[in-house]
Amino acid sequence: MSEICPVCGLPKDICVCQEIVKEQQNVRVRNETRAYGKTVTIVEGIDPNDIDINALAKELKTICACGGTAKEGTIELQGEHKKHVKEILVAKGYNPEVI
Repeated sequence: MSEICPVCGLPKDICVCQEIVKEQQNVRVRNETRAYGKTVTIVEGIDPNDIDINALAKELKTICACGGTAKEGTIELQGEHKKHVKEILVAKGYNPEVI
């Protein structure tokens, strides 16, 4: 017998809690210029209590082939990846209208 999700009451294998949380996030993706003219892409607005930011940062860094970090509720990626990050987040189920 499958485990039951305590939030939605469905079995864990068909749980929709993460999908609902992704659609409700108000994510902002922006570029920022740092010292020596280096560009950093910043992803903010993701609630760290609902989504594992470290896992998402690791996946974004792997797909974008860049370095970066996840700290204080934001994800910082080295380089200019604004369009690519938006495409990845939409593919992962985030609402494209609020990105």
